[in-house]
Amino acid sequence: MDPAPSPTSDLRVASFDALPSPAELLRADPLPEAGAAAVARARQSVQDILTGADPRFLVVVGPCSIHDPEAALEYARRLQPLAAELGDQLFLLMRVYFEKPRTTVGWKGLILDPHLDDSCDLPAGLRTARHFLNEVVALGLPAATEFLDPITPQYLADLVAWAGIGARTSESQTHRQMASGLSMPVGFKNTTSGALQPALNAIRAARAGQTFLGINPDGQACSVTTRGNPHGHLILRGGSAGPNYDEDSRAVARAGLEKIGLAPRFLVDCSHDNSGKSPGKQPGILADLIEARARGEDGIAGAMLESNLQAGNQPFPQPVDHLLHGVSITDGCLDWESTEAALRAAAETLRTGAPVT
Repeated sequence: MDPAPSPTSDLRVASFDALPSPAELLRADPLPEAGAAAVARARQSVQDILTGADPRFLVVVGPCSIHDPEAALEYARRLQPLAAELGDQLFLLMRVYFEKPRTTVGWKGLILDPHLDDSCDLPAGLRTARHFLNEVVALGLPAATEFLDPITPQYLADLVAWAGIGARTSESQTHRQMASGLSMPVGFKNTTSGALQPALNAIRAARAGQTFLGINPDGQACSVTTRGNPHGHLILRGGSAGPNYDEDSRAVARAGLEKIGLAPRFLVDCSHDNSGKSPGKQPGILADLIEARARGEDGIAGAMLESNLQAGNQPFPQPVDHLLHGVSITDGCLDWESTEAALRAAAETLRTGAPVT
């Protein structure tokens, strides 16, 4: 029998709908042994790139968000052979983002709204996200994602090689605590204002052991105690004052990292405020970074690109059957052909030490 309603609690809660436990989802859609080994190898490669032990350039590339798993899997099938071909110079991870932070309102991602109709079928969203990640891993591609809800990692983290904490959440104690327990390297973006210090503070906080509220694999509320994550790193994504991928900004980033005793290596997001949300600028930004790296600026450990099958984005919400195949419903993306050309040019520049003309 449900307890009598409280006159002071949950007055604005419409419903409580139980979710399957993480353990249930993992049993229903397990990560095969070969996939687990691939994820572990990919995580090690990312760690080695961040420390400089692996000389390759890391690139997180893929759709701004996953809203159509069929189109996204088509993207993954194109990316996998390219990743293998360019693997001597570039270590490519597919961007697989299921959760979208919102300044006000809007579509919150495939986990929260998998049917794109505001029905918020979270069990279906979690199952779809896990199944999609398993398909990506089975192709031989490492997956990268942003963890927004602190419960989500229990359902998906075993499949993820790299995680990001976004500009809106780098200052959040909850996300710093969560990152301290994640099993993969975690990148922290500078804030939307462009400030670096909150991200630097986040890296330090995530390196420490933390205790916080969470759930265990059986879905029970519990006290979670972590050992700390030694592989936190900085991501430059620009800010309201403009881009921060230029030479002077990179020097500031290196100095900030060295001041707190961290290796002066970071990633650069070629999208967001670094591109002014103009996706066509991303190849030029990547080329600038690669040329600097080829000249010996090894603090630039990697980059991020927002890319899809087709260029730009499309309005949403709209009827699902009206949506264009392979076009983002969140931020505008670079098309596949331009992405492939940019990555090939980057690899060639790193091989030869000369820009591709």
